[in-house]
Amino acid sequence: MTDDASDESADQLTKHTHFNSLHAGAHTGEVTADQLKDFDINWVILGHSERRQEFKEDDETVAAKVKLALKNGLSVIACVGETLEQREANQQQKVVTSQLDAIKQSVSDWSRVVIAYEPVWAIGTGKNASAEQAQEMHAAVRQWLSKAVDQQTAQSTRILYGGSVKGSSAGELVGQPDIDGFLVGGASLKPDEFGKIIACTGQRSKL
Repeated sequence: MTDDASDESADQLTKHTHFNSLHAGAHTGEVTADQLKDFDINWVILGHSERRQEFKEDDETVAAKVKLALKNGLSVIACVGETLEQREANQQQKVVTSQLDAIKQSVSDWSRVVIAYEPVWAIGTGKNASAEQAQEMHAAVRQWLSKAVDQQTAQSTRILYGGSVKGSSAGELVGQPDIDGFLVGGASLKPDEFGKIIACTGQRSKL
């Protein structure tokens, strides 16, 4: 077996292993939907950039996990976003639309889905998306919902921003018309910083 073939096999094994982890059974180190429900955990985050990059989860895999999670009574925070290379090539809306198209096939009840836009290039890189850049992408997601699903779903679905949110930037971000809140990472481990973000979200009656 060549190195390339070995790498490809490993990628496929990784994808199927993590997909199967939502089924009950022997999957050492993984968590099933049944386990989450036993602990009264009702939400899962799927499609996060780290899962896509580090565990090779593609759009098809994410869509399958969304379908299985919803089928098992879990609600989903579905993550979408582009890499730095994709943004520099002005492909950000095309990439995010493709990710959303894949997820759409798995959703019959959008009231149980929250969309989180996370520009991958702004996570832990020292680069920051401006409020204008974030709003542009959130507006594109809401427009996609309006066309691909319906206007009511576009208005009611929460679209969160997840690009290294900080207390210093949260106010301007949440003031944008299509940013409904945040998917907070590292800042959630810093009480003072997290408190500032929470205070900012009070500006939005939707949350």
